[in-house]
Amino acid sequence: MTLIKTISGFRGTIGGHTGDTLNPLDVVKFVTAYAIQRRRKCQAAGNTIVVGRDARISGEMVSQVVCGTLMGCGYDVLNIGLASTPTTELAVTMAKACGGLILTASHNPRQWNALKMLNEDGEFLNKAEAEEVIALAEQTEAFDYADVDHVGKYTEDFTYGQKHIDLVKSLELVDVEAISKADFHVALDCVNSVGGIILPQLLEQLGVKHVTGLYMEPTGDFKHNPEPLEKNLGDLKALMQKGGQDIGFVVDPDVDRLALFCEDGSMYGEEYTLVTVADYILQHTPGNTVSNLSSTRALRDVTEKHGGKYTPAAVGEVNVVTKMKEVGAVIGGEGNGGVIFPAAHYGRDALVGIALILTYLAKTGKKTSEMRATMPSYVISKNRIDLQPGTDVDGLLLKVKEAHRGEQITDIDGVKIDFPDKWVHLRKSNTEPIIRVYTEAATEEAAEALAKAMIDEVYGLL
Repeated sequence: MTLIKTISGFRGTIGGHTGDTLNPLDVVKFVTAYAIQRRRKCQAAGNTIVVGRDARISGEMVSQVVCGTLMGCGYDVLNIGLASTPTTELAVTMAKACGGLILTASHNPRQWNALKMLNEDGEFLNKAEAEEVIALAEQTEAFDYADVDHVGKYTEDFTYGQKHIDLVKSLELVDVEAISKADFHVALDCVNSVGGIILPQLLEQLGVKHVTGLYMEPTGDFKHNPEPLEKNLGDLKALMQKGGQDIGFVVDPDVDRLALFCEDGSMYGEEYTLVTVADYILQHTPGNTVSNLSSTRALRDVTEKHGGKYTPAAVGEVNVVTKMKEVGAVIGGEGNGGVIFPAAHYGRDALVGIALILTYLAKTGKKTSEMRATMPSYVISKNRIDLQPGTDVDGLLLKVKEAHRGEQITDIDGVKIDFPDKWVHLRKSNTEPIIRVYTEAATEEAAEALAKAMIDEVYGLL
C-alpha cells in the first residue's frame, strides 16, 4: 500500500490500482470529501478554494483533476499554479477563500504526490476536521454534485508569489537596506521545484546581487533525494567548500523547510534554522516560543536567555500552531527547518526564514559559521525500533513511562523523558509498526548511547 490517509492529508505514489495509490479516481473522492467538509464548516467564508502545487511531474495531471472536481462540487477555483506551500497558505487569506489545497508530497521522492488541506485561515485542518474528511471519503454514496447552473468558475492568478515576497519585505524585522549593503554571495539548492522560481526573485528584491543556484529548473525531476539532509546535499556542500560564498540555502520541493550551509561548507544543522531565527526575533520582540517535542533543546535555552518561556507541542505543524496561539508565542516551528513567524502568518515559511537570517547576519557582521558558534550546541540522533505487526505500541510506551516516572515526563505525543543533560522522545508511527526514537545530548556519542540504551530497554519490555 502506497496510499496514506492521515490528518496531514492524502499522499501516495502515482499510478496503479484504485485504493492502493494516488490515482485520479481516489483524488476525486478525497477532493469531494474535502469540499463537503468545507461547505459544512465555513459557509460564511465565500465560495472560493485556492489550488497551488509544487513542480512534481504528476502535478499538472493532479491539478486538473482537483480543479475539475471542485468546480463539480460547486466551488469557484482560484488556481495559483506553481507555488510554494506558504504562498498557497497566504493566498487563501488574501483571496478571502474558504480553503485551499496544496498539491505537494513535500520531501517525498518524485513518484509521490499529495493533497494537503487548508482551512479558511490558510492553516492546516485540525485533527477533528481532517478525520471528518477521511470519514467522508468513504461515504461516496452520499456525494452530491452541482447541477449545470451551479458549476463553479475557474480563475488563474499567478501573482501570489510576488505578493508573498512583498509581505516578507514588509516585515518590521526584515531590513532590506542592511541585506543589500552586506553584499552577500548566496548559494541555493532548490531541488528542481518551485523554490527555483520564487527564491531568486526574493533574493534579488532583498538586494542580493550574487546568487549561485543548483537545480533551479522546476522540472519535478529531482536530481537528488529531496529531503534537505546533509547526506543528500553533496553538490551544494562541494560548491560551498570551493569558497566565495557567504551562506548556502536549501529548501524542499514545497519551500516550507529551510536548511543552511556555512561559508566553509559545513552544514549549519537543520535544527538550528529555527533557533537562529528565534535568537534574532527575541532580541527585538521578547516573548514565548514553541517547537515540537522532537526538536532541539537549544530553542528552550535561547528563549530563556531572552526572558521568555518555551513550551513543547505535539509533532505536526497544526499542533505547533495551536500551541503557539495558546501561549502567545512570537516565534515557533519545527526542528526540521520549519520557521513559523506569526507576524507573517501561521505557517512554516522558508522565505521568511531566509530574510530574517540574512538580516541577522547583516546586522552582526558575523560569518555564518561564527553565527552558528554562538548557538547552544547539541546533537540529535534519530533512530527507530521495528516491531511485529499487531504489537501493542501504546502499552509499550506506557511501560517506558512507568519505568522512568521519577524523571520529567511529557506524554502529549508518545513519551518524552527529559534528563538534566539530555532527552529521549519515543513516538509511534501512524503508518507502520515502528517506534521513532529521537535522542539529544551534548555530543553525538552521548546521543547515540542514550538511543541504544532506550532501544535495548524497549526490546526488553516486549
